[in-house]
Amino acid sequence: MFRINKTENSIEPLKCQTFADLGFRERQHLQEWIAKEPSCLGEELLIIQKEFAGFSDTNERLDLLAIDKQGALVLIENKLDDTGRDVTWQALKYASYCSSLSKENIRSIFQEYLDRKGPGEDAKKVLVEFLDADDYEEIALNKGLTQRIILIAANFRKEVTSTILWLLNFRMRIQCFRVTPWRSGDEVFLDVDQIIPTKDAEAYMIGLAAKSLDEVEAAAEEKNRNRERRKFWAELLELAGPKITRYANISPSTTSDLVAGSGVRGVPFKFVASRSYGRVELYIDRGDKEENKEIFNELQSQRSSIEAIFKGPLTWERLDDRRASRIKTELAGDPFDDAQRQALMSFMIDAMVRFENALKEPLARIQVRLRAKSADEELSQ
Repeated sequence: MFRINKTENSIEPLKCQTFADLGFRERQHLQEWIAKEPSCLGEELLIIQKEFAGFSDTNERLDLLAIDKQGALVLIENKLDDTGRDVTWQALKYASYCSSLSKENIRSIFQEYLDRKGPGEDAKKVLVEFLDADDYEEIALNKGLTQRIILIAANFRKEVTSTILWLLNFRMRIQCFRVTPWRSGDEVFLDVDQIIPTKDAEAYMIGLAAKSLDEVEAAAEEKNRNRERRKFWAELLELAGPKITRYANISPSTTSDLVAGSGVRGVPFKFVASRSYGRVELYIDRGDKEENKEIFNELQSQRSSIEAIFKGPLTWERLDDRRASRIKTELAGDPFDDAQRQALMSFMIDAMVRFENALKEPLARIQVRLRAKSADEELSQ
């Protein structure tokens, strides 16, 4: 690794160091760095526990436990300057232990971790946001044999890399990252490099094909949920037909939402139904975060008049940590419960009628502005 010297128009080599030489320790330093910035491993990961010791009849501890964007458990083992000979066997044991963790187990483990960091955060809410879901009941965690292993060290012994390369033939999801500290004067840098499998090879790896009993049961549950959703949307569309013409050509679906255009591309109206609420929303996502926030801000500047026409308060979610933004109103309840279905349908239809009416003029003005902007951009090219 080299430092660029702009003044001399040259490059200067940095000094490769060991963690031991620099006084860094595995748990106190490397583990904390990764826990605070898991994106150093090349993807979005949610750390849900450190020094996880929730294995029955054993005192073993897993360095870091995380979840990826697909809801799979990711087991992270750090070995600092040298992997040792037994890290592969150790990681495989941890994976076997974690394979039995249920969704509730994972929530509880994560909540304990959040409580240690500081009270106030709710594990369910953080999981829903991380997985870009609408409701906790909809997410799936640790399905079947989806567990992943990440090994991290400055040096990997040949017996370790040989074993891992062999295990990859059996479609086990294992990655090795080489971490190297570099020094330049008083500054210290960390290089994190995935060495197994190489990034190019990883793109072609085929996922696990076998289905565990949990996955079969989950598939049956999903099929039943899809049937309930289709039935709910069919009833709602039939009732809404005369009142909400924009949904006239929309068919019942098995998804958690029904989308209809608002006249502005990428800013649709949505009916949303989950196990815990019925919702009406305007979802702002034109693919560009800055433009999304600009549209949201323009609408929010008219909040008082919009809510006056709507005849009630709305929930305004700018969602600064996400690309999209949302304006919504919702009612708690289970739309798929026979005793609650009609009340929630009535709420959603009535809310959508008032929602459309309140946003009609503001959206029309936004559409005019966007068209003018697009025309100006075409003329300038």
